[in-house]
Amino acid sequence: MKGKPVFAVTLLALILALAVGQILLQERVEAVQQDMVEVPLFEVDPFWPKPLPNHWILGNVIGVGIDSRDHVFIVHRRDALNPGNEGNVGPDQPDAMCCEAAPNVLEFDVEGNLVNHFGGPNGQYTWPASNHGLQVDPMDNIWIGGNGQGDSHILKFTRDGRFLMQVGDAGQGVDSNSRSHFSRVTKISFDQNGDEAFVGDGYGNKRVVVVDSDTGEFLRYWGAYGNRPDDADLGSFDPDGTPAQQFRGPVHCAEPSNDGLVYVCDRTANRLQVFQQDGTFVEEVFIEPRTLGAGSTWEIAFSPDDDQRFMYLADGQNRKIHVMDRENLRVLYTFGDGGRQPGQFYGVHSIETDSQGNLYTTETWEGKRLQKFVYRGMGRVERGSDRGVLWPAGQ
Repeated sequence: MKGKPVFAVTLLALILALAVGQILLQERVEAVQQDMVEVPLFEVDPFWPKPLPNHWILGNVIGVGIDSRDHVFIVHRRDALNPGNEGNVGPDQPDAMCCEAAPNVLEFDVEGNLVNHFGGPNGQYTWPASNHGLQVDPMDNIWIGGNGQGDSHILKFTRDGRFLMQVGDAGQGVDSNSRSHFSRVTKISFDQNGDEAFVGDGYGNKRVVVVDSDTGEFLRYWGAYGNRPDDADLGSFDPDGTPAQQFRGPVHCAEPSNDGLVYVCDRTANRLQVFQQDGTFVEEVFIEPRTLGAGSTWEIAFSPDDDQRFMYLADGQNRKIHVMDRENLRVLYTFGDGGRQPGQFYGVHSIETDSQGNLYTTETWEGKRLQKFVYRGMGRVERGSDRGVLWPAGQ
């Protein structure tokens, strides 16, 4: 009889423990569910683009833009190829059949076929010593910058390669208050109507410049926090230090949104600064703030919905893409990893979206390629998760 009370107490304790465990498990499930977010999902297309003809290969692919037909344009550096380990580069190297640097600007159709090419030195204009950044404006014109020594201008072409305009005097030095030239431009972007071009200026200067897209007239410019820019040396980056009151640089993007804002990549400061399009400072956010070296905030693209709800940030130093909520600037999830296989990155540099929501990325350093990430619809992921390499489902 004495054993029955003990058994009853033990059973009661077991029941209570199970109940508490169930409650804790339910709370954990609810917590996870509450921290789930609905986001755009992607997977890499390992068969896009198709192989280039004529034994052509790519150097550093340093810019990507998309026109109204969803044709993809890239610019790369022909002189970034290494004859010692990338084959027989150029027609004057008779050692082997391969390879030759592709023309500077390449155009691919939706299926990934190469359909046109142009670019390089020409008597009509000064081709950049080191081309950097390519963007397509709302009228389907192609704009190209340069970050080499003496690259203090930008170029404008039709999408079939006909030269239209050079903006800025070439061959000039650093002057972040100049109204006649830039210094080592990173990228040119456009407002919704294409009336104004927003220039990331750059590797030499430390500012955003806005010019008239038709005439090239300098309209306005500003530095970090909307300050008047200067060219003082900020010294080495200290992630524990006070944020610099000028752009640390390079000013690697200045991307206008449909609602009248501009998102500026201050790359080695690991920050995005947001402005009104007149240069009024709004807010800032730091991404992977302890990143050293080349920094984390390389270039951004917006989702193609009218509200541009999502923002995609290329992080070349950490070899990732950050998917962000544009309204609150929070990182929702990241994807990618370092490497040279499809879906990995080695110096992911530029990023763009097409009208269907697909993502396109380019890689500098030894990455030297263009990749496509196919939009697979909306889905739920855990907030802040790292989804690694987005390999096609079932493969």
